[in-house]
Amino acid sequence: MAGLYIHIPFCASRCIYCGFYSTTHLDVRQQYVDALCREMQLRRHYLPTTDDTSAVAQPLISTIYLGGGTPSQLTPAQLQQIFCTIVTVFFHGDDTLMRTHCEVTMECNPDDITPSFVQFLQHSPVNRVSMGVQSFSNERLKFLHRRHHAQDISPVVQQLRSIGIDNISVDLMFGFPNQTLDEWKLDIQKALALRVEHISAYSLMYEEGTPLYQLLRNNKVKEIDDELSLTMYQTLVDELKASGYEHYEISNFAKPGKRSQHNSSYWHAIPYLGIGASAHSYDIQSRQWNVSNIKEYISSIEQGEIPFEREWLDDDTRYNDLITTALRTSEGINLSMLSPKHKTYLLQQAEKQIAQNLLEIRGDSIRLTAQGLYVSDAIMADLIYA
Repeated sequence: MAGLYIHIPFCASRCIYCGFYSTTHLDVRQQYVDALCREMQLRRHYLPTTDDTSAVAQPLISTIYLGGGTPSQLTPAQLQQIFCTIVTVFFHGDDTLMRTHCEVTMECNPDDITPSFVQFLQHSPVNRVSMGVQSFSNERLKFLHRRHHAQDISPVVQQLRSIGIDNISVDLMFGFPNQTLDEWKLDIQKALALRVEHISAYSLMYEEGTPLYQLLRNNKVKEIDDELSLTMYQTLVDELKASGYEHYEISNFAKPGKRSQHNSSYWHAIPYLGIGASAHSYDIQSRQWNVSNIKEYISSIEQGEIPFEREWLDDDTRYNDLITTALRTSEGINLSMLSPKHKTYLLQQAEKQIAQNLLEIRGDSIRLTAQGLYVSDAIMADLIYA
């Protein structure tokens, strides 16, 4: 089992909080798509294959994720070119194999989901849509420089339902400057009213290098206090659990059977291949990341070269990765996956948190308790192997 990630860095406009690599220069979209397809050819053997005795070994791809940026900024023809290449390179031309065996997620902006785009989706292999809703307040959407309006969201969900998309995820944000707890509760209730299968929710982050960070430095906005932020998170957890959502990762909630399979691969050390500028890959032995420069990326790929850097992973690094990924999940860390050295270290370091009911051992796993979720960063810092 492995994942395939395709990074689409194009945006019609930049949101003030976004720290991901993206560009508003849409004139190079076709060159970029051509480069993506060429990179897939160049890296066709990166992912593992089955070791059966069939004439053609099948790659173990089970998830495909188009993220960004804004993948819905590509034209239907460009998206079709990408999917056709995926089928050719990784599924030996068998489109049915991809459609029947893969979770295929595409990130979309609500305002991009027009009738013509919905028509494309209906005939595409996409079976899961992730939308950046962020807020149901037009004032806060304007503050973020989002292009859609709150009233767009429900009709878009209905359009997706009308073509058979039964796996929809929405992203929410909380902790806006001057946001009250009651305003956040209203956002939660409006998200629940959509009856979507998956909800991801994040505290507004002030990442260095973003316009939002600059506003903070210039004292034009003020972060909410930690106590209110914690109360907002507790409210989120309580409301979504009461509505039947499984809290399966610190920031992610799903109806039964509707977890994000692709993102779960990141948290459970499953190999994945990242295609595109700034995309990351992981093959257990190493991490790789492509250059975060679209012109350099296109130029290198056109010359048949992949512009990437690599970090080889030793046992200590892999242990630390588990602390910062698997511990985020409801299953926690499987102790049997650890070497005797790291298992002993982890259990020794965790004694205090277990005594404080912040960590618990269930069977062969160690995981965060409900109380531990709220101080997870501090717990992980204590468990890191220095």
